[in-house]
Amino acid sequence: MPRTDNSEPRRAGRRPSTSRGELEHIAFELFDRNGFARTTVDDIALAAGIGRRTFFRYFPSKNDVVWGSFDHQLSIMRTGFRDCPESMPLMEALRTVVVDFNRVPDAEARWHRRRLELILTVPALQAHSTLRYADWRRVVAEFAGTRLAVSSDSLAPQAIAHAALGVAVAAYEQWLADARSDLGELLDAALRELAAGFGR
Repeated sequence: MPRTDNSEPRRAGRRPSTSRGELEHIAFELFDRNGFARTTVDDIALAAGIGRRTFFRYFPSKNDVVWGSFDHQLSIMRTGFRDCPESMPLMEALRTVVVDFNRVPDAEARWHRRRLELILTVPALQAHSTLRYADWRRVVAEFAGTRLAVSSDSLAPQAIAHAALGVAVAAYEQWLADARSDLGELLDAALRELAAGFGR
């Protein structure tokens, strides 16, 4: 008789993974071992002890594994901007929220480093990353537009959003190049330089 539920047979090996975080870690281990391009969704699902359908309940694609819960993090970022007091200057608020956006628990630091290495160095991820960068810039531009009382699509908010992403990427690259460096300190310093340039 055909199966009438949506459950999938358990596979031998590692116990079934039941969280996005576990699935990300398993995928990152496979990317390290086999390379991103040569690792398939089937490989990740097999290593996690789940089926393809279960994988796609967590992530729309292999590329999305690398970005993790990015949409959720952007929602938190929006809330952070909304909670900034009106008395806080625009660029100070931007620095505060972006630095906080990049804080991760110590236990997740090595995974965050690996995530950024993949995002910044894997050619196959660049097109997907462009879309994600646009989402990030949109959140920043919306905040800047609100503070400046102009449309988020106008020049100043867009310039601030693009510049903020640029200095953030520069900080990420410095962090990846020096294992002794602190990402929060690098972002703070880079965004202070940006604020001095915009003078807001």
